[in-house]
Amino acid sequence: MIRSMTGYGRGEAFLFDRKFVVEIKSVNHRYSDLSLKMPKILNCFEDRIRKLISKSISRGKIDVFISFQSYSKKDIKIVFNEALADTYVEQINIIADRYNCEKGPLLEYLLDFDGILTIDNTSFDESRLDEIWEALNAALDMAVLQSLEMREAEGGALKEDILSKSNLIHSLVTQIKERYPDVILEYRERLGQKIKEVLDNPVFDENRILTEVTIFSDKICVDEEATRLFSHVSQLSEILQNGGIIGRKLDFLIQELNREVNTIGSKSNDIFITKIVIDLKSEIEKIREQAQNIE
Repeated sequence: MIRSMTGYGRGEAFLFDRKFVVEIKSVNHRYSDLSLKMPKILNCFEDRIRKLISKSISRGKIDVFISFQSYSKKDIKIVFNEALADTYVEQINIIADRYNCEKGPLLEYLLDFDGILTIDNTSFDESRLDEIWEALNAALDMAVLQSLEMREAEGGALKEDILSKSNLIHSLVTQIKERYPDVILEYRERLGQKIKEVLDNPVFDENRILTEVTIFSDKICVDEEATRLFSHVSQLSEILQNGGIIGRKLDFLIQELNREVNTIGSKSNDIFITKIVIDLKSEIEKIREQAQNIE
């Protein structure tokens, strides 16, 4: 199975009066880059979240968004700031004594002051971490599964497209090999004609022609490059069929394809072969662009 690095997944879980919503968005990236955005109260689960996602998604720019709502009294912690309350009371008593005033409903005054009672939303009770993780894990699993389904669907389409282009490359290289004998023959005829014109003599040394043609044929010979290109195309198909995490393998193989085609281009002085080389480079570039999206 081949996976694209582009995907989206959403998971939602409501358990133990807690609701979690997880969204995972991923795009292509050279390495694995996982970014988490979630409430601070969930920071204690960061390592578990990263490990769970990394088991399924090994490459790409991955953004994870987690929202959390609790309807459980167990998760609500009210903190009473005694020191601050004592200070307020002391100051109220001083004011009342100094100006001989009634203190009034002291409790109501205190509750109106900032900081006397605060909600602690920075951590969970450790005794409930397992049940909280159970709910969060369910939402994460759902989001990861949806993301993988999208990545696999797009990966299948990329595979078929690259296989089609690799078949075209094989056909173009075959045309180059078939054209090679004609290039040699045409060179021999042109060379013979030039020698006739220079010497102004219909009779010339045939051995000299053969020597020049042999040197020329060795110079433009692309048998090795064509053989390697056929081998690379075969490896490309094999890698795609085997599937798995193949992005970096494809990157290397595409570099080798480019190397061999450039060598053929540098050897050729034939218009037909030059046009094919341009077509080959175009198809390899298309494959490279597609391969950049494969995990």
